Amino acid sequence: MNGADYVHGYSDREAERLSDQARTLTSLLHYDTRYPAGSRVLEAGCGTGAQTVILSKNSPGAEIISVDISPGSLRNAAARVRTEGITNVTFQAGDLFSLPFAPGSFDHIFVCFVLEHLANPEQALRGLRPLLKPGGTITVIEGDHGSAYFHPESAAADTAIRCLVDLQREAGGNALVGRELFPLLVQAGYAGVQVSPCVVYVDASLPALVEGFTRRTFTAMVEGVRNAVLERGMMTESEWEQGIADLHRTCEPDGVFCYTFFKATGTVLP
Repeated sequence: MNGADYVHGYSDREAERLSDQARTLTSLLHYDTRYPAGSRVLEAGCGTGAQTVILSKNSPGAEIISVDISPGSLRNAAARVRTEGITNVTFQAGDLFSLPFAPGSFDHIFVCFVLEHLANPEQALRGLRPLLKPGGTITVIEGDHGSAYFHPESAAADTAIRCLVDLQREAGGNALVGRELFPLLVQAGYAGVQVSPCVVYVDASLPALVEGFTRRTFTAMVEGVRNAVLERGMMTESEWEQGIADLHRTCEPDGVFCYTFFKATGTVLP
């Protein structure tokens, strides 16, 4: 696969973090992601199925084919779907850059939190386009770690986040890809491209987001690269611990945390 190493790893804790993220952000990211009954939908890069569950429940009459390159992730995704009693999803192993589907196989394609891990996201988007029927749509959702800001301010926390961005770049990915969705989709040949920012704003009046997003999703994601940061000498241990402590500090009653996701749609012209 022409992609990057998954910088967050494949641990049980990472699978749990992805589930926390999906549950917490369902209404923000997926309120309008619904496909008509009878439509055929490709989820390209389903991972452990955190988004698959939401996708299938939002569109119970659609046929969803969820593809991933990792056998372990596919097993976890299938188990998750079985536990939820979902019956409209089929899982299949496949490389995003060489999927075994005929042209025009799908009415819609859904790609969520995948492009950030690819060395050539435009190539991936361009390769997916022929799989859509004329008039078919693609939906792409990505984050942008450069959009994180918070109170109280912390230079150590900013540096810890930047370390994650740099490590992902070293691995061949791009943690800032959210801001690039419009040009990527246009250059890949999609028409009518539209991008919407989805801002997560968190303060003490939103305790579910404090716990579900600031602490268990974003901060947990940064914490996951601790060993790599220290092994490479990107921060000292005391600097790192200060940065993580300051991210947790934003969860206190006077703390505030903000982050922006980007949701893009495009169409294949008839």
